[in-house]
Amino acid sequence: MTHEDVWRAIERFAMAHNMSCSGLAKCSGLDPTTFNKSKRWSKEGQPRWPSTNSISKILSSTGSKIQDFTKYIDQEPERS
Repeated sequence: MTHEDVWRAIERFAMAHNMSCSGLAKCSGLDPTTFNKSKRWSKEGQPRWPSTNSISKILSSTGSKIQDFTKYIDQEPERS
């Protein structure tokens, strides 16, 4: 499981619930910019991982279980 895998899972999870990442954050009581691509890396180039609190909130707001979320981590990346 990589940094990229987790962020991609959040994007897919949001899409599966007919929301953007921003919409998912708002629906979950988080700042709408929580899942912005610009916040995924620090200014120093270090990866920023989503907090367990943020993951917990998106699960709660969608009535999902952790297994529902992790299935999006295991998917192969989409190819263009």
